[in-house]
Amino acid sequence: MKNINIVTFSPQRKSANKLTLILIALILFLGLTSVSAQDTKYSKPKWWFGVAAGANFNFYRGSTQQLNADFTPPTAFHNGFGTGLYLAPAIEYHIPNSRFGFMLQAGYDNRNGKFNQVITPCNCPADLNTKLSYITIEPSLRFAPFNGNFYVYGGPRIAFNQSKKFEYQLGKNPNFPMQATSPPVKGDLSDVKNTVLSMQIGMGYDVPINSETAKTQWVVSPFVAYQPYFGQNPRATETWNVSTLRAGVILKFGQGHPLESAGQGEAQLTVTAPAQQTTGRKVREVFPIRNYVFFDAGSSEISNRYILLNKNQVADFKEDQIAFDTPKNMSGRSERQMIVYYNILNILGDRMGKNPSSTITLVGSSDRGIDDGRVMAQSIKNYLINVFSINGNRIAIEGRIKPVIASEQPGGTLELALLREGDRRVSIESSSPALLMEFQSGPDAPLKPIEIISMEQAANSDAVVFDTSSSKEKLNSWSVALKDSRGKSKNYGPYTQQKVSIPVKTILGNQPEGDYQVALAGTTADGKTVTTQTTVHVVPYVAPVVQESIRFSVLYEFNESKSIAIYQKYLTDIVTPKIKNGNIVIITGHTDIIGETEYNKNLSLARANDVKGILVKSLAAAGTTNVTFDIHGDGEDENLAPFENKYPEERFYNRTVVIDILDKK
Repeated sequence: MKNINIVTFSPQRKSANKLTLILIALILFLGLTSVSAQDTKYSKPKWWFGVAAGANFNFYRGSTQQLNADFTPPTAFHNGFGTGLYLAPAIEYHIPNSRFGFMLQAGYDNRNGKFNQVITPCNCPADLNTKLSYITIEPSLRFAPFNGNFYVYGGPRIAFNQSKKFEYQLGKNPNFPMQATSPPVKGDLSDVKNTVLSMQIGMGYDVPINSETAKTQWVVSPFVAYQPYFGQNPRATETWNVSTLRAGVILKFGQGHPLESAGQGEAQLTVTAPAQQTTGRKVREVFPIRNYVFFDAGSSEISNRYILLNKNQVADFKEDQIAFDTPKNMSGRSERQMIVYYNILNILGDRMGKNPSSTITLVGSSDRGIDDGRVMAQSIKNYLINVFSINGNRIAIEGRIKPVIASEQPGGTLELALLREGDRRVSIESSSPALLMEFQSGPDAPLKPIEIISMEQAANSDAVVFDTSSSKEKLNSWSVALKDSRGKSKNYGPYTQQKVSIPVKTILGNQPEGDYQVALAGTTADGKTVTTQTTVHVVPYVAPVVQESIRFSVLYEFNESKSIAIYQKYLTDIVTPKIKNGNIVIITGHTDIIGETEYNKNLSLARANDVKGILVKSLAAAGTTNVTFDIHGDGEDENLAPFENKYPEERFYNRTVVIDILDKK
């Protein structure tokens, strides 16, 4: 057996000890030279510097036998265990009271170990010790789940091999105790990877060891980490891998910034007091129900845009209660009306249930053929039968290639995709007066409209709102003091939320109104005290006087004159009686986005003037005078349109004239 003695001098341990002494001396020097004034308090540091020291518990798994080109033991070694030193400078960054941060450690990493003893063919025990060491770089993401001192971390490990020595010792055969002991075989392992890429996960806990308001703050952080075997095969041959459990402490320090004393820091405070709003607006809107259900291209199923109920919900559905579930914001007219429209099948089912003699015909139009149109119509019939228990004999179905009033005209070449979307629909036709708009009859008559009552939300309330959300630094807590013109103060707080409302009555007491100086004092996350001042005029909240207006809408098909003919009697008999002497009538025409912009502008104005002409004539016949008309043609302007233009139903509803009737005052 040949003894191999290769590079027996190992400077790594001495270098590691020197590095430790230098780091500790540097830390002590920086800490001792950072002397803070007794009266000054400091924030928690963001950056931390120190040294990590610990023990590696190395678990060997797998097998190794050919140690290098010159030496192969007669028996392979399996599994093992050992301990080694870990020593590394450490840098951390994490904002105080935040959950996420960053860690970086780079230093000496020892993976020494001893394989389990084996018995060779000569019945002699054999031992194998390895002396692996690395320079390791370990960047990690730091996460404090409870926003406190406990943290977990994880990230990659990049290690560069520094030592790859081994020592093999063949023992005596116990049957020959007088046998001479073989000398150890020492050398370097062959095929050792110069670079190892693996990973680690760990956890630690920061324990402050001096004042947390000192300029230089010291922390000792016990930690434990696990580095699994993934990627930790020291050699490019055989199956040997290493898993390591590391335990140790990090001694680190950081320097805080001086905390500003009260009055030096500046916060941001917005104070909003109720303003007097003398009037509010209530709109009673007669919303027409367009008797079309539009289908998606290539599908004969009812689109998920429509609101569909299950059988258990039918008993709770009431047509006249839809408006109560719609948005109250006056600016949300499109959303509010679409919610009503998308209940069209539920409205139809509710009306047919209340009027058992009513019948309908569902006419499906599809460019894919008559049969596809019938399938579309059948899907609606099935819904009415299965959910609303409508007798199927009351519902007829038909199929067409194009609807009677088609959007796509013969010879047309522009915007065909949008036009064809509008023609893929099921029309709801009926001759039953209970389902139809007043004073209309026949299959072409629109469905009876729904009345929506909406109350404008008052911008004010019976409270003064204090808002600190615009402050550059988040306030952990804050208080306000209000001083009136007589010098009398009231204090409110402390608060932890960004926005607080205080009732006007609480502030004013028995005073009719008042001017107040407002002083805010707050504390930031890092302990800094900030203040600001402002003024506010507070008056009691007075509920506005509600002014009611009435809104009607006239819907147009692609065939303009037919819409006027359908609605003429409606405008004369229904809308005109709602207009009183001295009212203001605002008439606004709209179009969808199909067609040229200028043409649509003129078309919308022409429609508005058509409606005005009918109303002027009928008002004169009724003897109503002193009515002011305000006429607008907004065309396809999407900033002014009642609805969007994404879906065909929205475009169809944008072909409209809106009539608002307001009291002149």
